[in-house]
Amino acid sequence: MSATDKIIGGLKAQLLSEGVRVVANGLVIILLARVFLDPEEYGLLFLAISVFGVAVLFSQFGIAKSGARYVAEYRERDPGQVPHIIRTSLFYLVVMILLVGGTITLLHEQIAHAIGEPAVASLLVFGLGYVAFETLRSYLSHILQGFNRITLSAIVGIIGNVGLITFVLLFLFLGGGAAGALLGYIVGYGIASAAGLVMVVRILEGHEKADAIGHDLPRRIIEYSVPLTATGGANVLYKQVDTILIGVFLTPIAVGYYTLAKQIADFVIAPASSLGFTVAPTYGEHKASGELDAAARIFETTFEYTVLLYIPAAAGLVLVAEPTVEFIFGADYLGAVPVIQVLSGFIVLQAIDKITNDGLDFLGRARARAISKGSTAILNFFLNLLLIPLIGVVGAAISTVVGFFIMVLVNVYIIHRELTLSVGRLLRSVGLVCLVTVGMCAVILFFMPYVTNVLVLFAVVGLGGVVWFFLSVLCGLLDPREAIDVVR
Repeated sequence: MSATDKIIGGLKAQLLSEGVRVVANGLVIILLARVFLDPEEYGLLFLAISVFGVAVLFSQFGIAKSGARYVAEYRERDPGQVPHIIRTSLFYLVVMILLVGGTITLLHEQIAHAIGEPAVASLLVFGLGYVAFETLRSYLSHILQGFNRITLSAIVGIIGNVGLITFVLLFLFLGGGAAGALLGYIVGYGIASAAGLVMVVRILEGHEKADAIGHDLPRRIIEYSVPLTATGGANVLYKQVDTILIGVFLTPIAVGYYTLAKQIADFVIAPASSLGFTVAPTYGEHKASGELDAAARIFETTFEYTVLLYIPAAAGLVLVAEPTVEFIFGADYLGAVPVIQVLSGFIVLQAIDKITNDGLDFLGRARARAISKGSTAILNFFLNLLLIPLIGVVGAAISTVVGFFIMVLVNVYIIHRELTLSVGRLLRSVGLVCLVTVGMCAVILFFMPYVTNVLVLFAVVGLGGVVWFFLSVLCGLLDPREAIDVVR
């Protein structure tokens, strides 16, 4: 199978998995916001999840991606070491889970008081369960990625998200409230972990274990996990700490607004996440075989399709944010609209980050990525400290966009240094996409006064999509036959 066929096959599986995740989380969020929880309860639930997100950084300690990197490296040249790599990395992981998850559960009341929300203590008591299963789920997904078994990784995601929505809704209907919803997340992650473990064990049955682990492999796994942990820390500063700071400086309702805006951005970003996850191992394979030109062309094509999708999507979201929130989540959440509009820029930047993120790890540039992401995340943190008290929840969104903009520029430059990209080709693509975006937005703006209900909203968005498609084909950015082939 060619590299292109592998990428397309894996991409289809990942897109399906991301589609299931988006639908599952979308239904959960809509039901939580409109039916089961008020804005304050909603904010408390996701404040607790943000605290767990910080904890998961320390429980993972970069071990998942480090283990995946060495699985990808050794599965061809010395497959007998692969079982040792997985056993060693899994041992490290279990130790960290017990230390971190146990600490959250034992000190749940003290942590709640430290962030100024005593009411969240009843949710933090579930810390060990959440940290354990989310850490294991992520680890097993990355190990499958290291084997370049993207389809199996996608199946793990599908199983987990189906389990998540099933049990979240079950516990909510039983009257569990925010605690029930959190327990549903834990059960969903637990099911995904079990499925991933079975798949990894079956793959390992085809690997005859070497008599002894390479003398330096345990050390190398830990060493490579350090820059990955730094990068993970930057992710936490971008994705979780801002939510916690909103809880400290503002109110749970403000946390709810910000969380909703971030979740909408997460839904939109799903295709880029799939594409980046699928393509990343290919960069490492091409580098190992000395085919840097082929790797560069893959990145350039990936970049072109990413900006073609996300620049228009972000611009359209700015235009339809208010009716979307009002018709889907309810008027109580209209305070999230300006946050969503600011974060539309973050959507474009995060999409580009998604296609460079894992790629840098598989190219062996984890340390450089950690420095860029870590330094800009620190900048983001201090901007949050400055802007949240001054201008409220929108300040957190502005801080995120500024930090991500600098980081993405640096990461693309690192990719360019590694692969020698055609900068002219990338700039030309961005310019043409901006022209397509202007045409699409003009049509949406013309029909916006007629948006009076959710059906008309969907119709206008659909019309914008049709205009985007035809303008993209007209400008030579999209080949309809290639699009049809990918869908098939």
